[in-house]
Amino acid sequence: MMRNTLKDLSEMAKVFKKTSGNGGLTLYLGKRDYVDHVGAVDQVDGVVKLDPTDFGDRKVFVQLACAFRYGSEDLDVMGLCFRKDIWLQIVQLYPENHKPALTAMHETLLKKAGDNAYPFSFEIPNTLPCSVSLQPGPDDKGKACGVDFEVKTFLALEKCNPDEKIEKKDTARLIIRKIQYAPSEVGSGPKAEICKSFMMSDKPVHLEASMEKDLYYHGEAIPIKIQIKNESNKTVKKIKITVDQTTDIVLYSADKYTKTVLNKEFDEIVEAGGNYENTLSITPLLTDNKEKRGLALDGKLKEEDTFLASTTMLKKGIEKEVLGILVSYKIKINLMVAGAGLLGSLTASDVSVELPLLLMHPKPEE
Repeated sequence: MMRNTLKDLSEMAKVFKKTSGNGGLTLYLGKRDYVDHVGAVDQVDGVVKLDPTDFGDRKVFVQLACAFRYGSEDLDVMGLCFRKDIWLQIVQLYPENHKPALTAMHETLLKKAGDNAYPFSFEIPNTLPCSVSLQPGPDDKGKACGVDFEVKTFLALEKCNPDEKIEKKDTARLIIRKIQYAPSEVGSGPKAEICKSFMMSDKPVHLEASMEKDLYYHGEAIPIKIQIKNESNKTVKKIKITVDQTTDIVLYSADKYTKTVLNKEFDEIVEAGGNYENTLSITPLLTDNKEKRGLALDGKLKEEDTFLASTTMLKKGIEKEVLGILVSYKIKINLMVAGAGLLGSLTASDVSVELPLLLMHPKPEE
C-alpha cells in the first residue's frame, strides 16, 4: 500500500528544480509554500543531484536563509549591505554528512532526480516572520524589498568562510514562502460609533458602523452595516469608505507608512432629520493597486501573481522586531456632510469612524 502511495505521489507531484551554471548541482523541491501552523511550520524537504566531475576539493552545502532585503542590488556595487540575514542554517551534503529521516516527499524527489541525489531537511522555527514583499515601482529593478526565504545549494571549500568567494555558476537557488492561514474560528465583528455636532446646528449626526466578523479572506466581499441618525439641519451628501494598509518596518528602522488600497464612494443621501440603515460591501484587491510602490504583498515568487499582504498575526512571547515587517488594515467610514443656507460650503464637515480589519487566506481543504 505504501509503495502504491509513493508511486501515486511521484506521478502527481509538481517538482520545482534549478540547476547551477556549471551543471554540477541541481536543486529539487516538491513545493514552494510552507505553512506556519502557529505551533510548528511545515518541514522543508528537498534533494540535490550532483555531478562531481569538476568539484575538486570543494564540498557541497545546502542552506536555508530567512533574510530582510531593504535596497536594490545596485547598492552592493557601492559596498553597501542590502540584505540582512534574520536566520540561517547550513548543512553539508557531499561528502555525505547529513542523513535526514526520509519522507514521502524525499522518496518522490529521489525518484525524479535519479542517481547521485542527496536528500536534505530543514526545520523552520515558528518564531520567524512570514514572507512579505514590498511592491516595486514601475522603474525599480532587481529583487523586491521585504522578507524572503531562500534554499541554496553551493560549492565551497568551507562551510561558511566569509573570505571565500563563491561564484554564481557554482550555486543553485529557489525562493520559497512561509505563509500563514486564517484561524479556523473567527471573532465577533468590531463596531464603532460617533455623535458629532456642527457649527450652526443645535443637534448632532449619529453614525454607527459594524461588521459581522473580525476576519475576512482575500477577495471576499466585506459587508459593513451602517446606521445614520441625522438630527442636524445638514444633509449627508455621500458615504465614503476607504481601506488603509499600514506597513511597519521594525527590523532596521522605525519606518511606518500607510497606503490606501480601496477608496469607494456611495451616493447615499440622508436629509436633515432623516434616518438611514443599509449594508454596503467593499472588496480590497491587489488588481486595483498594481502601480503603488511600497505596498506590502504576500511574498512573491518569480513570475507568479500574489495578493495584498496578509495581516501579521503576533505570537505571544516573540519580539516584534524579529518579524521584520508588520502589516495591518483598517476601514474608515466617512460621511460627507454639507451645510445648509448661505454658509453651506463654509459649514460643511465630515463624520467618520474606523474599524480594524484582519485580512488573510483561508486554510485549504486537506
